[in-house]
Amino acid sequence: MKGWRSKLIFMFILYFAGFATAVYLLAPQPDAEPGQINGQEALQSRFASFDSQEFITSFNSGLHKSVNLGKEAALHMSKYIKEKAKDSELIKSSQNESNT
Repeated sequence: MKGWRSKLIFMFILYFAGFATAVYLLAPQPDAEPGQINGQEALQSRFASFDSQEFITSFNSGLHKSVNLGKEAALHMSKYIKEKAKDSELIKSSQNESNT
């Protein structure tokens, strides 16, 4: 964005995106029909059936799996780096022997 035209276009886009967001957020919500529940009640009913112990065990098992995967990946990468370092040392030593 070197030119003033591109900066101006960017500012217009940013301005109108902000304006559209404000209009969307400030627009009145339609009234709920008699059989329909509003957002707060829907949120409460959704979390009323939430089992925290089940979530905790699921989260912990997933966390431990990801930690173990990270450890395995780190070990694999360290082995790979060591092999490449040895290969590069062998290449350098063979090049030095051939140059002398």
